[in-house]
Amino acid sequence: MPTAFYQPISGDRFASTAATVGPWDPRLSHGSPPATLLLHAIERAHPRADGRVGRIALDFFGPVPAAELTVSAEQVRPGARIDLTRARLSSGGKVVMEASAWRLAAQAGRVSAVLDARRPPPLPGPQTQKPFVDLPFFGYGEALEWRFVDGAFGELGPATAYARALLPLIEGEPLSALERLMLMVDSANGISAALDPRKYMFVPVELTVSTRRAPRTEWVGMRAETLIEDDGIGQTRADLFDEEGYLGVATQTLFVAPRADV
Repeated sequence: MPTAFYQPISGDRFASTAATVGPWDPRLSHGSPPATLLLHAIERAHPRADGRVGRIALDFFGPVPAAELTVSAEQVRPGARIDLTRARLSSGGKVVMEASAWRLAAQAGRVSAVLDARRPPPLPGPQTQKPFVDLPFFGYGEALEWRFVDGAFGELGPATAYARALLPLIEGEPLSALERLMLMVDSANGISAALDPRKYMFVPVELTVSTRRAPRTEWVGMRAETLIEDDGIGQTRADLFDEEGYLGVATQTLFVAPRADV
């Protein structure tokens, strides 16, 4: 197994490792690692001790190759309490993904908390890591440990699962709390597939993650459900949590169509 999802080359350039590879093509990355690389750039752009990303919206312009990537970030709306930063991911001179994130100043005790009354499910014990449908395990799938509360890879319908990253995002750098969450979230439409993924493709065109707080535990989780209209437009919604409580929500808009090779 690789020692990280990405190896730094120099400055804003990173080499993708086998841990980024998704289930359908060994040349292409799963969406979660590059999304997390954009978050990494945003969190480190114009850092501030009291600032936290409350919402990040990502647009996918096409498949992200498991290859050398260049990432850049710029603050487009500075502010003492709220700022907006945008980041761009490129490969071979072509932009493949963009992100924008609102970062907000946080101060403990500023207001009275109004919390989600739901309790997260208990973390299940160790489980056999089963492959996605009838595919062999792939790099990204092996780089996270999954524990399902309900549902499973290969089972259609809503699913609830915990996951934890087994590797750092970038060699030599610790994962931030939100990076641990982001490394899992783009799998929401995969674990909650509503149609047979061997016969249908589910192409996410965007991912939006909104969190009230950062995860406090190593294990992060989601309860995901995918709904699809008969014209091929789908939506995945995932309620996000850690072992201490619910903390946010993620949504994905999907293009759904029969696979051409079936």
